[in-house]
Amino acid sequence: MTAEIYRDAWGIPHLRADGVGELARAQGRVTALDRAWQLEVERRRAQGTSAALLGPDSLPWDRFVRRARLDDTARRCWAELERTDPETAAWIRAYVDGVNEGLAEASLPVGIPGRWEPWTPLGVWLGIHILFAGFPAKLWREQAVRHLGAEAVGLFAIDGPGTSGSNGWLVGGERTVTGQPIIAGDPHRFIEDAGVYQQIRLSCPEFDVVGLAVPGVPGIAHFGHTGTVAWAITNAMADYQDLYRERLRRTGAGVEALGPDGTWARAARHTEIVEVAGEEPVEVEVIETERGPVVIGGPEGLDDGTECAVSLRYPPRVTGDLGFGALLPLLRARRVADVDRAFDRWTEPVNVVQAADTEGGLLHRVAGKVPDRSEANRVHLVPAWEPGHEWRGWHEMPYGELADGVAVMANQRGPATPLGVEFAPPHRADRIAALLGEKDKWSPGDMPAIHTDTHLASAAPLMDHLTALEGLSPEAARLRETLLSWDRRMEADSGPAALYAAVRSAVVRQLAAHPAFAALTTLPAYPEVLLPWLALVPRIGFALEHLLRAEELYGIDRPEAVRAAVEQVAAQPPQGVWGDTHRLAPWRAIAAEYDEPGLSGDHDCVLCTSAVPGITDLAARGPAARYVWDLADREHSLWVVPFGASGVPGTPHHRDQLPLWTRGDLVPVVTDFALLKKETDV
Repeated sequence: MTAEIYRDAWGIPHLRADGVGELARAQGRVTALDRAWQLEVERRRAQGTSAALLGPDSLPWDRFVRRARLDDTARRCWAELERTDPETAAWIRAYVDGVNEGLAEASLPVGIPGRWEPWTPLGVWLGIHILFAGFPAKLWREQAVRHLGAEAVGLFAIDGPGTSGSNGWLVGGERTVTGQPIIAGDPHRFIEDAGVYQQIRLSCPEFDVVGLAVPGVPGIAHFGHTGTVAWAITNAMADYQDLYRERLRRTGAGVEALGPDGTWARAARHTEIVEVAGEEPVEVEVIETERGPVVIGGPEGLDDGTECAVSLRYPPRVTGDLGFGALLPLLRARRVADVDRAFDRWTEPVNVVQAADTEGGLLHRVAGKVPDRSEANRVHLVPAWEPGHEWRGWHEMPYGELADGVAVMANQRGPATPLGVEFAPPHRADRIAALLGEKDKWSPGDMPAIHTDTHLASAAPLMDHLTALEGLSPEAARLRETLLSWDRRMEADSGPAALYAAVRSAVVRQLAAHPAFAALTTLPAYPEVLLPWLALVPRIGFALEHLLRAEELYGIDRPEAVRAAVEQVAAQPPQGVWGDTHRLAPWRAIAAEYDEPGLSGDHDCVLCTSAVPGITDLAARGPAARYVWDLADREHSLWVVPFGASGVPGTPHHRDQLPLWTRGDLVPVVTDFALLKKETDV
């Protein structure tokens, strides 16, 4: 035996090999066989060549990737990895060899698969996570403060558009029926077909791990169970990327940037050509100052006449370290201490980690690299030509504790508070903690009830306004009474939930149309890929709770706005239930026609299926997977993904988990090879 591929009843690959290298090769190969189209799209997105395959809609992303120098950063990090960690580099090479073998047998709906290089997995990781920390939120803060004043930062502080969150909870052995810990949760991301997580098992003499892999990246980074220790992560909401305003000028030799010492220094500059399917190629000027790559504007400013250039400084570009040195140690982990040491090598995204082992070890910590610099850097753009904004080293990563045998992480303020600026509201975390407090002892099978909880605590401010309304029309009064008797659960089959969502969206639009916010409706001439963070209506929609509770809101009569919204919805109420309009809307590289299901949940529910109030009820974000790791018996662990193990449309396992995912059911983790079906030797 060199390596073997087995499958369970859901088509999930279980790989067994004689050694670590053979296993990595098998993982690369099976990923290419199951996800060839996805791998080709991710490779091109990492390189900034996706428009050549997908057309002009992908050009804004390719421009950004070229200017942010993602591919070059991946190459830098690969060179550093080869120099400092040859074992991990060889392991990644084996994975890439397997990918190329699998792609040689694959067919794509468009084009021919391109060849993967050893640094391609690093580029894929960067491409997936470069916007994960939400540095464009600093652009929004600049806009809001410029037009509304400093208090706007707090009013709009929210886990808003374009960011990703997750739920996770750790239940210590004293709170479980077995006496051993349970870790459960669900990462929230944009839902993609094929999925952003891949259920997989990796087994060799050194380790035997089940978990959720990122297609295109070897190992199991985020969610894994080795049998004796398990771990999971959520986004820590840390701020670790900086934006610098740059003063640039052209010279006969190229481009210069003004530095904090008052001198002009040569900036690196070159041009790249982006191919676009069906259109003429596009030239992109790439400039990099001593701070980092220029991602907005240039020496001539922006198209709207603004004198502006903005550079991005992010840790892997500075250090040449992407944190891939953590991946093999995670697979080899036997105890919590091993997981802890592995995550000491983590870089980005910055995560809150929870882990538990069979000997009673528990871990709750933050992992990653967060630069130590001035407070101004964290909040908004800072001038590159002024001193005091340099990076001075790295923060120590904080640790958290369990309370009553439980730790909950849901992007709220917690251990990572000193490292961030904006965090998710506490509703999901508080609700999970409250639910866990309802029972003394928990089992793995109990956890889906928490995954699928739909109570919407953030409805309270709007409901308070509804309570105070008087003098409504008869139709609006009936609507008001219906909402006041609603149980505040965003269930797919709930008519009142649909009415609430309609009123909420109408309130959002009423506020967004007020003259006080007029200046924010005109977007600056920033790159298109960054504009979702500056869109006014989503910002108001996600911050509605703050805006309705503030003592004063720029002279806006909020009771009148709520009244107008209620009358508007009462005149034309939604005909049906929440799931009629709150439907799954996944991203696909090529459009396809599917009758996607209606969903329960909402942005601030534990079942976080995010609509965009004021824009659409469709849910493009939600649980990209669900997991329950049982430390008493790994065979009692559970997991599910939105679609299935295969990324190939029409195959049996392309969408077979979708009904379970929609209902909140999970698939059992099977680890007995005797119960699996052998597919092939590789």
